[in-house]
Order: sequence, then structure tokens, then C-alpha cells
Amino acid sequence: MVMLTVIGKKMATPGFEFIFFGPNSDCKECKVKNICFHLEKGTKYRVVGTRNVTHKCPIHEDGVVVVQVEAVPRKGVILKKIAIEGSTIAYEIPKCRHRGCQHYELCFLSGVEPGQKKKLVKVMDKTECIIGQSRVAVMLQ
Repeated sequence: MVMLTVIGKKMATPGFEFIFFGPNSDCKECKVKNICFHLEKGTKYRVVGTRNVTHKCPIHEDGVVVVQVEAVPRKGVILKKIAIEGSTIAYEIPKCRHRGCQHYELCFLSGVEPGQKKKLVKVMDKTECIIGQSRVAVMLQ
């Protein structure tokens, strides 16, 4: 599903991808904040089109441009026992604290909060886990 939002003018090019981390406190007084605040926190988006509409912005030096975006799947690593393709899961943060692990960033997805619902688009390969859990790589949306 394609949605409208605003993004910094320098990033407003088709194909640009970003993760929405939630509303910025500097945006409280912005007149177009509602167009951004409807995006889902922790979701990855891709710009698929731009509109010829710009707005001033206290965060982006050159202002913001209205763009069309679509949510795109994002790779992560989850427990194998909950990895059912097509299901919706409540995202769980593992008890692991091995920051040097090659899969750490995929187990701790930036912007995604514990309990947040994510659709499991694809189950991929089994992933080695330092603490011995049975985990698999997946694509989440």
C-alpha cells in the first residue's frame, strides 16, 4: 500500500529507503506533522514517488518534500518456534547481550519495540546463536 509522508529534500528520491523511528520532539509544532506521524515505528519504507510540494522544516535544512512511500520487508532473526510464514508475531527481544555477535543487529531491530506486531513475510535460513537458541532469519513487515 502506497502512503504519503514528507522527507528531507536531499533524501526525496525514488528508491531511497529509511526506517521510521517515531515522531521527533522538534516536530510538535509542525503544521504537516500528521502526515509523518501515521507511519509505523520500526518499519522500513521505500520512496516510490515524489510530489512537487515542499514545506519548511526546522530539522531539514532544505525543507521537506511530499513523497509516496511503501512499506518494505526487513530482515531480522527470531526464535524458530514462532517463525510461521504469513503469521503476525509480537516482536520479542532476546535475552542475549553479546554485542559482538554477527547477528546482533538482526536480533535487536532498531526502532522495533518489544511486543510490537510484525507480519512474518518469509522464513529463511537457520541462524547460529551464541547462547544456543534455535533461531532463524526472517523477513518482517
